[in-house]
Amino acid sequence: MALELRQSLILTQQLVMTPQMQLAIKLLHLTRLELIETINEEIEENPALEESFEGEPDEEGSTDADSEQIGQYLSDMTEVTAKENAPDGFDWENDLSEYNIERERSFAPYEERDNSPAVENILPAQTNLYSHLMWQLGMNDLDEDQKEIGVHIIHNLNEDGFLEISPEEISHITGHALEKVLETLCMIQEFDPVGVATRDTRESLLIQIRFQDLGGSVAEKIIMDHLGDLENRKYNHIARQLSVPIDEILTALTVIQGLEPKPGRIYSSERTIYITPDIYVIKTNDKYEIVQNENGLPKLKISPYYKDILRNGNLASKDVKTYIQEKLKSAAWLIKSIHQRQRTIYRVTESIVRFQKDFLDNGITRLRPLVLRDVADDIEMHESTVSRVTKNKYVHTPQGLFELKYFLGHRTFVWVTPICCGHALMTWNAAGFLLG
Repeated sequence: MALELRQSLILTQQLVMTPQMQLAIKLLHLTRLELIETINEEIEENPALEESFEGEPDEEGSTDADSEQIGQYLSDMTEVTAKENAPDGFDWENDLSEYNIERERSFAPYEERDNSPAVENILPAQTNLYSHLMWQLGMNDLDEDQKEIGVHIIHNLNEDGFLEISPEEISHITGHALEKVLETLCMIQEFDPVGVATRDTRESLLIQIRFQDLGGSVAEKIIMDHLGDLENRKYNHIARQLSVPIDEILTALTVIQGLEPKPGRIYSSERTIYITPDIYVIKTNDKYEIVQNENGLPKLKISPYYKDILRNGNLASKDVKTYIQEKLKSAAWLIKSIHQRQRTIYRVTESIVRFQKDFLDNGITRLRPLVLRDVADDIEMHESTVSRVTKNKYVHTPQGLFELKYFLGHRTFVWVTPICCGHALMTWNAAGFLLG
């Protein structure tokens, strides 16, 4: 049989992921801190992307209505590019490969990166609370009596930074007047960390809130009189007691969450990892409201300066125009992808709340068996999308703080236990909770 070369046509179908689609998927994977870091990097690298601050007109801001404007802008950009005959031969496959290579580099193991210093050479030396306060005591302009009193105060702090003896006892031990002891104590309480050398958490939080010039605020009133209600998440009750809207209570809650209830803990040898929720589920009048945590998340807009330059067409060269077009499209796609990410998280959480209402009302024993497909079918999304959204995303509920994935993957199984001559049928879920 002779060998020969032939040309033939074969019709095939394949899914090609554009860079825009990959960007949307990448943002779904990111945690809240990683998202903030990514946004800040994009702001630095893309001159067409700007942060929108409060009080400024937000042309392409972060609302759903503005998202539609961004989508329209992307369409306009496509038309402008076509009319202006953008350079041909744009290699999407090469661009996609470069994107994948860059992504692999960004997630490469630490030890595989070039010129990486050893971890022990970059970790800061641990400073304990005692030495940190003693250093500040020596740096302040205090007389000898105050320094002696200060040494006794610092020596009697526990690991959380609270004072374990009373000012009267310090006055008796040192032989100095009580007024002198109280004066020195007030000075030390404003050392770093602020709120140290107090008697309890309430006093420490009050000093921290007043140090921020928030004396007389809703946050101070909550700390003074409603800490118990705050711990039990009775936000509506607090709002009624203080005669303020629930929004002000939630704003004050954000401020209080930024305080340190145990000021000495940050200098403890045991490191605590704090989790900031991506979304809040709040019960209001027997209904659950879903509020996304936008605190610290930069609000983005497209630079009107570069848009005007492109529309006026007064550019020095075609290369400059092409560069601005690419940056504007990149900025618009990032904003639209962030909107899509936030909407997807909201919809998934909304579905979980519908399924797990009994758990939110009554606690862990009423956790309902739930799998990815249940939520995916409910919101008409693919299971892989739901999986990406729920990974490393946290929700604050009336029952506590949970990862979204915690509510998924619980399947029911049956365990039959013999009792004498009969059988007792007990149903448990995969988390080990008795269902009935």
